[in-house]
Amino acid sequence: MVVAQVSPPEVADAGARFLAEVNSKTAGVSHLDMCIQCGSCGGSCPSASAMDHTPRGLFALIRAGKRDEVIRSNTPWMCLSCYHCVVRCPQEIAITDVMYAIKVIAEKEHTYPNNVGPDFAGVFIGQARRFGRSWEIGLTARHYLHHFILRLPGMTPMAFGLFRHGRIGILPHRIQGRKQLQAILRRADELERAR
Repeated sequence: MVVAQVSPPEVADAGARFLAEVNSKTAGVSHLDMCIQCGSCGGSCPSASAMDHTPRGLFALIRAGKRDEVIRSNTPWMCLSCYHCVVRCPQEIAITDVMYAIKVIAEKEHTYPNNVGPDFAGVFIGQARRFGRSWEIGLTARHYLHHFILRLPGMTPMAFGLFRHGRIGILPHRIQGRKQLQAILRRADELERAR
């Protein structure tokens, strides 16, 4: 005879509250409550080995109400936003958007594992606002000078190779229509503040 394990009501309530909080911070509809724990997300994630929890594991923690463990996790910060997991998810869960939602909560409460992820995101967003896109050399130099200065010399040959083959430029490339992009970003900021 199989006996189903039932969570105490307070655990179920904490899980429902945290799930609702994450859903409220997620752009669009997360479908997070539809997760069947199949593991397609972690199996298709190129950075899963660097995560302390796979997306599936993180979603189980959310549903269990383990808020502190989730917002202190490095998992959202390791997400590459490649959308492999979203494409492969049989339940059409907006996994990448959920990762962003968790980062928003963690940043607001300063509960991320260290400053590396938030600092990188800040530099990247700053460049996107200024140039309309990422400037690889500036992003790498600023990030590595601040966090991994001893790794920079080892990256120099790769940087020269990328430059020589036209894959990166020394100076930033500014997109056309930056004013329109900045208007979109301002509106996104307004919507985020209204949440």
